[in-house]
Amino acid sequence: MTLLAWNGATALLGGAFAEFLAALRESLPRLFSGLLFVSLAWVAIKSILGVLRRVLDRAYPAEQDMIVDLAIVIIGGLLWFGALLVLLKILGMGEVAASLGTATGFIALGVAFALKEMIADTVAGVYLLRDPDFNVGDAVETASITGTIVQVDLRKTRIRTENEDLVVVANRDVEKRWTQRAEQ
Repeated sequence: MTLLAWNGATALLGGAFAEFLAALRESLPRLFSGLLFVSLAWVAIKSILGVLRRVLDRAYPAEQDMIVDLAIVIIGGLLWFGALLVLLKILGMGEVAASLGTATGFIALGVAFALKEMIADTVAGVYLLRDPDFNVGDAVETASITGTIVQVDLRKTRIRTENEDLVVVANRDVEKRWTQRAEQ
């Protein structure tokens, strides 16, 4: 390598390194603000979810912990997603945050449409779990099945028929129409 080529390469590397340092120096306030925001967001979100869990634990009995867990996961996800969008804005990527928010909205619509039956089961499951007239051990008739409720989950209800078959029914089908039967 000639001296001229060596001087050119070191000048190029030196210039690139100088540009990198200048860009780093320029972005340090944003990076510091972003780090401070993430720290505050972490404390705030953990606190909010902790308070929410305590409130929901008091509102729902222990056998309905699935409802509490589902609410915490959904609300936590929304809070963290919102924090991510704010962080992108703080770091100077507001257009990326806007695009990400819009794209997520469209994706959420598609997922909701694809999972509409599962969502219907979950919503019906919450109603069934909260219904004081629909409990494990009750004799019921639903979806042309008569039997005793064995288990109620967020998505499915298990009913033991009179001939000892265990039938699993989607909660959306149970919630549509069910009748509590008199004990025989």
